Amino acid sequence: MGQPVREYLLTLCVTVAVTYLLTGPVRKFAIAVGAMPEIRARDVHREPTPRLGGIAMFGGLCAGLLVADHLQNLNGVFELSNEPRALLSGAALIWLVGVLDDKFELDALIKLGAQMISAGVMCMQGLTILWIPIPGIGTVSLTPWQGNLLTVALVVITINAVNFVDGLDGLAAGMVCIATCAFFLYAYRIWFGYGIEAAAPATLFAAILMGMCLGFLPHNMHPARIFMGDSGSMLIGLVLAAAAISVTGQVDPDAMALFVGGERNATHAMLPVFIPLILPLTIIAIPMTDLVLAIVRRTWKGQSPFAADRGHLHHRLLELGHSHSRAVLIMYFWSGLIAFGTVAYSVHSASMWIVLAISALSAVGLLLLLLPRFTPRAPQWAERLVPPRYRHAERAAEAALQDDSAAEPEPARPIAAGVSGVNGATAIGPRSRFPDRRKAGSSR
Repeated sequence: MGQPVREYLLTLCVTVAVTYLLTGPVRKFAIAVGAMPEIRARDVHREPTPRLGGIAMFGGLCAGLLVADHLQNLNGVFELSNEPRALLSGAALIWLVGVLDDKFELDALIKLGAQMISAGVMCMQGLTILWIPIPGIGTVSLTPWQGNLLTVALVVITINAVNFVDGLDGLAAGMVCIATCAFFLYAYRIWFGYGIEAAAPATLFAAILMGMCLGFLPHNMHPARIFMGDSGSMLIGLVLAAAAISVTGQVDPDAMALFVGGERNATHAMLPVFIPLILPLTIIAIPMTDLVLAIVRRTWKGQSPFAADRGHLHHRLLELGHSHSRAVLIMYFWSGLIAFGTVAYSVHSASMWIVLAISALSAVGLLLLLLPRFTPRAPQWAERLVPPRYRHAERAAEAALQDDSAAEPEPARPIAAGVSGVNGATAIGPRSRFPDRRKAGSSR
């Protein structure tokens, strides 16, 4: 079991490195082609920031799939399944539409049609939901039309949920990365814990998606130097949906051989079967909540569901008084709590400690939401080691006065006329960086 872990780690590292190294040149390219939209009313950043970060993320996706294809244990995913090729086909299409939208601002209906076509491309190549487990009934096989419609709906919902939450620096990439890490642990357990090869593509997709987000985050954290744009948000939304579809609709629950023992044991054992229905929803639980609230809010006002506004959850956190970084960290916290809590409960569903830990962490999260203006203060002996905003107000003011007095310039010493200073400075003083080129007597 150790060898696949090392190969997953290698795939993850390559994806991170390629995405990270490509983001810098992509930023210069975005500036050169003018992919820097003006500040809009709903934006929270102060300066125009280049987009097209999805180009680097798509490069990381291709690099991760290429490396995995040449590894001994992961190569079987490409030989036994057509899902990686289906993912790459759908991702290339949605990524291309996203690049065009980042540059030319496409209509919302055009993007919606592209999302449906990308999902259809994946369905045509075999990445579709074949059956779903229903509590109390068991495994229900779907007709091709039912499976394709359900697949398209899940892909479109996931893409738009991730796109809606992409409103703060590092928010979408960080939330998807945290939730995908939990999804990877679950898919890896299904593959190697139960020996089900059908879970291998989802495990690979999750590892690559984590690499794409981790490689882009250093450039996207506040203050962001580049945005992923729709080319990135729709791309990671599609990859996330593909991983969920692969586990939910491709893994046969009957292959886990869980129907053993008494009724109580069978109930606890069946929980991992139903987790594929729950876990993809927990991954996008916060984005999905934001999406539903946005649709209800906009339709209530008589607006289009695709009309942009400042009513998203992250905007509400800023209005409560949270800083940009704290609002992002709070969203990270809830995303990780929901995703990892669900995975932990699926492993030890009978443990009361799991429920108590989730309840305690939820209380901590609610406390953080209710204390937006709380700023931790350092003790007196450590105040010189922390920024001024973490010091007590009186001592911070005294320190600022001392810094101002220490920074007062010394009186200039007289310099003999005609003597030039260093680097072309005149005898009167240093030469201005922007000399006044106006002629004498000019009115300007």
